[in-house]
Amino acid sequence: ERESDDDSYEVLDLTEYARRHHWWNRVFGRNSGPIVEKYSVATQIVMGGVTGWCAGFLFQKVGKLAATAVGGGFLLLQIASHSGYVQVDWKRVEKDVNKAKKQLKKRANKAAPEINTLIEESTEFFKQNIVVSSGFVGGFLLGLAS
Repeated sequence: ERESDDDSYEVLDLTEYARRHHWWNRVFGRNSGPIVEKYSVATQIVMGGVTGWCAGFLFQKVGKLAATAVGGGFLLLQIASHSGYVQVDWKRVEKDVNKAKKQLKKRANKAAPEINTLIEESTEFFKQNIVVSSGFVGGFLLGLAS
């Protein structure tokens, strides 16, 4: 049977529905953070991307500088040792390294609850600011690559 043209239809305003029911509210809950409510998605992605790129770029430069300093220091120490300027007591170095390993194992076992709390807080922050966080990760990877 065919419906008549006289039937009334309900009009659904999707723009108003979209304003009230954001997709991240359905995925991550109603309290999805203050940043989500203040700025548009494009602005959040740009903010996260720019800050991520800056952090990645600085991380890359500082990492290269630190690696160069450590490698250069080790190279100079080896040259000085080979030339006879420096005598290295390798048994003492090995003893100190083993002692440091034991201390790290003890501290790692004590720090496990603190690490779990940090991971939970980070996950919650990421969920509350999903768009900015995604932009930051993308920008960070681009910063590392540049």
